[in-house]
Amino acid sequence: MTQGAASQPQPGGALAPFRYPAFRAIWTANLVSNLGSMIQSAAAAWLMTELTRSHVLIALVQSSSSLPILLLGLFAGAIADNFDRRRVMIWAQTAMLVVSAVLAVLGYRGALGPLSLLLLTLMVGMGTAINQPAWQASVRLQVGKADLPQAIALNSMSNNLARSVGPALGGVLISILSVSAAFAANAISYVGMLVVLARWRPEARAPQRQPMLQSIKVGLVFCAGSVPIRKVLLRGAAFGFGASAFQALIPAVAHDTLAGTELDYGLILGSFGVGSIVNALWITKARRRFGAEVIITGATVGFIGALLLLAQAHSLPIAMVAGFVGGSGWVAALTSLNVAMQLRSPEAILGRCLSLYQAITFGSMAVGAWVWGWVADQRGLTFALHAAALWLVGNLVLRLFVPMPAREEGRVDTVKEPAPRGAAPRKG
Repeated sequence: MTQGAASQPQPGGALAPFRYPAFRAIWTANLVSNLGSMIQSAAAAWLMTELTRSHVLIALVQSSSSLPILLLGLFAGAIADNFDRRRVMIWAQTAMLVVSAVLAVLGYRGALGPLSLLLLTLMVGMGTAINQPAWQASVRLQVGKADLPQAIALNSMSNNLARSVGPALGGVLISILSVSAAFAANAISYVGMLVVLARWRPEARAPQRQPMLQSIKVGLVFCAGSVPIRKVLLRGAAFGFGASAFQALIPAVAHDTLAGTELDYGLILGSFGVGSIVNALWITKARRRFGAEVIITGATVGFIGALLLLAQAHSLPIAMVAGFVGGSGWVAALTSLNVAMQLRSPEAILGRCLSLYQAITFGSMAVGAWVWGWVADQRGLTFALHAAALWLVGNLVLRLFVPMPAREEGRVDTVKEPAPRGAAPRKG
């Protein structure tokens, strides 16, 4: 599989990126890997509800997945820009496979407690933090530039397709077999991606390795100096903080409010994924027609409704409707923010720009999950969900002061890099 983005068909519709063999293969393998990740996330969150009654610890399962992106994101972006992105992904995927296998073994032996579960989930999150910037930046090597927005949307749809099926599969695996079976399924899911990455031969790109801290500084300076990127980062952080309450508190709602089973929990998360898929099918066309601001505003309104509905849910069908609406808003907002960031990031520092976006957006989710879990412990689940909805109402006001960048605002192609290691200084 040597074809990347070298051959450039004319830009097409939402499915145009599938014309590229490399994109097709990686997308399919990533879908399987995402399924495994969703199965494991559902299993870890549900296991925590069995191990403790603390809403903070339950919410920290989500935080432990997102926190490494905040802590390692900038270094991961520099790694993606300074090393071969394919190899970075192979090493990260291998590490996640090993940790998931350890989770499966410890779960089988009944040796997992709240702290060990959080620690191992944190380690999987570290692999994700290293993998994500390299994976997202590699999309440009898989498709033509004109098809990049569609490719980003399809990758988002892959994740959300996994969200629609993975949690329900996780619930079935847990109820029929065990939590350890769900962890083992995730370990196996990495194998396909490793095979595809081993066979992929993208268009030659020889990264010039820079001193790590200096390399990170270039990315930070560029993003800090770009007004459009600052807008995207602030909007991403504000949305992520409030929206994190939904997934952080779903396990507690399913377990405590609904007195449900692991399958009920999986169905609520599955409805979240279905909503994401439905929205992903038209989000690219809608963004082109109405612009990112309209889409993100509509997504925020929808998510507010989802939080309020979940707060009042006393039956599984109502919780599933809340999940569907929440998933629709989730994918609409995050896909629009991601595209806005990619289109304003130069290729030379794309990994660093994306890692900063990931660090800030998902870091705010990690902090938000902990905050809303703490609020739920202090004032109850309903109060916490209402408070998160109120935060997102504030986001609707924020758009008046920090609007999303205009369509052509801030698109650049070059950025000054530090001299490669060992390069002779220029004279005069």
